[in-house]
Amino acid sequence: MSEPPLRPLRGRQAEAERNDRLVLEAARDVFAASGAGAPVGAVAARAGLGIGSLYRRYGSKTELLQRLCIVAMEESIAAAEEALREKDPWAALAHYVRRAVALRSGALAPLAGTIETTPRMWELARQGRRLLDKLVTRAHRAGALRSDITALDIAYLIEQLSRRRSIETTDEDDNVHQRLLAIALDGVRARGAAPLPGVAPSATRYESRWGAAT
Repeated sequence: MSEPPLRPLRGRQAEAERNDRLVLEAARDVFAASGAGAPVGAVAARAGLGIGSLYRRYGSKTELLQRLCIVAMEESIAAAEEALREKDPWAALAHYVRRAVALRSGALAPLAGTIETTPRMWELARQGRRLLDKLVTRAHRAGALRSDITALDIAYLIEQLSRRRSIETTDEDDNVHQRLLAIALDGVRARGAAPLPGVAPSATRYESRWGAAT
């Protein structure tokens, strides 16, 4: 027997869903630009809501930040799963990087070590890492990705390209950002690349940033 169709949210439920979306979008803008020290009032103001509406949904700033990280990781995982359906290994990896940067998946990296991490956050982080490992492995096997590029190199690249200097951006900012993204992707391709300096990033160091506040 088939499941009955989901009923659209109405009234207060629809308003609560809309407000939650506004809060999370505003929080990502504010905290990505200003870090965890940004006041919650700035989030409410950017969302166009009263501070009381925000606190009715999230009991504390930490709870809001934790939820924000979870949503960002869920979006990144969905982007990776979508990319893995692409047959061409390079196209798949490039699609994921572009999508993750568009979602600003790495913009919350400065929060590392400033909030308590939850089991759900670690679960999603490791799921995302496994999917990125698959994308990178496929690209390596196809000879499309530089052999000395690791999954963590790609993760750090996404972090850097996800950040913006301010909340508000201009068309020129977006133009420059897209050019830098294209340059970065071209730079990790396998064609005649010079060896990378230094050593590959450490997974332990990458994850330890988030453990500092536990």
